[in-house]
Amino acid sequence: MERHYGLDWLRIGAFGLLIFYHIGMFFVPWDWHVKTAAPLDWVQLPMLATNAWRLALLFLVSGIASRFLLAKMAAPGGFAGQRSLRLLIPLAAGIILFVAPQPWAELQAKFGYAQGFWQFWTHDYFRFGALNGIVLPTYNHLWFVAYLWVYTMGLAAGAALLPASSKAALQRGFDRVFAGGRLLWLPVLLLWLARSTLFPVFGDTHALVDDWYNHLVYGGLFLFGVALAKSDGVWRAIVASWKPALTLALVGYLAIVAYRLLVEDDLPEPWLTLMRGVRTAHMWGAIVALLALAQLKLNRDAPVRRYLTEAVFPYYIAHQTIIVLVGHGLTPYRLHPAIEFAIILPATVLGCALTYELARRVPGLGPLLGLKWQRGGTRRAAATSP
Repeated sequence: MERHYGLDWLRIGAFGLLIFYHIGMFFVPWDWHVKTAAPLDWVQLPMLATNAWRLALLFLVSGIASRFLLAKMAAPGGFAGQRSLRLLIPLAAGIILFVAPQPWAELQAKFGYAQGFWQFWTHDYFRFGALNGIVLPTYNHLWFVAYLWVYTMGLAAGAALLPASSKAALQRGFDRVFAGGRLLWLPVLLLWLARSTLFPVFGDTHALVDDWYNHLVYGGLFLFGVALAKSDGVWRAIVASWKPALTLALVGYLAIVAYRLLVEDDLPEPWLTLMRGVRTAHMWGAIVALLALAQLKLNRDAPVRRYLTEAVFPYYIAHQTIIVLVGHGLTPYRLHPAIEFAIILPATVLGCALTYELARRVPGLGPLLGLKWQRGGTRRAAATSP
């Protein structure tokens, strides 16, 4: 039950990459809420380095943290209640308050919506329907919190309903299957199968009720993390596999970049299936290599870790709204993208830091941003992943 600092560093790093990724979404040609006046094709290349695995890693690490928290709390009902408070309160606050400026800016940027934010929030946001194709109200980037709550409740239900013998058998089965050489190729095969069969049918919706491809992948990786938390054998296999895993990640990334640069038309289906396998190998290789890095090099404490472990959830809640609003405000001036980036990056970091400091100090604000009430009225974030 000792704390694994390396997993904290992974979680912090993954959320940090997510912030950079969403800043990048302002600049790439891909569709997003608001865009720079002159999108840059080359920005796709560094973003593709994390596109496949950044959220998958977060769900896996969240599964590990959830297993330890469940063991610490003992009663599945208490675990479910605690996680519901920590996840559903900031999710509801995000939908009602913190995310609302994003669709307002998007409607203005894409559809010429002329009303100010107050008019939008009081008259259009809570329509529980679509406005110019944008469903309102929305959770936008907070879909991760909604999905994590669903998977966490599934874990709590399984812990409550399954007998101890069944849970022990499942753990032994996981250890046998993944503690050896199958650690690298079997997940790639399963994830490739899901990518080839479910993704073309269901796509990537983040709509919770119909997002079956993502549920299989993210829910499966969450459960992988749950089992990995108590599997010394699989951890040893991860550490032993770091070199081939890193090779998979790097070769897969280079192949993805080559595909983006050299292929102008859609490939025939057999080649698309092969590229889905390449993407899957890149994703799993990166995840295993990063888990090994956490075990070998990052399992150490530091003051910045303690600060960021607490701060990262409020940062996550606030960051995309800041990026969207700052980017939306800059677009009419048609600045050079380098100048826009030089403004958006520090504005996002400072805005996130200010959000966290306010959450720590303003009564009642902390739980809305994912911090935990402590006895005696003091607040600090629990040392578990959101």
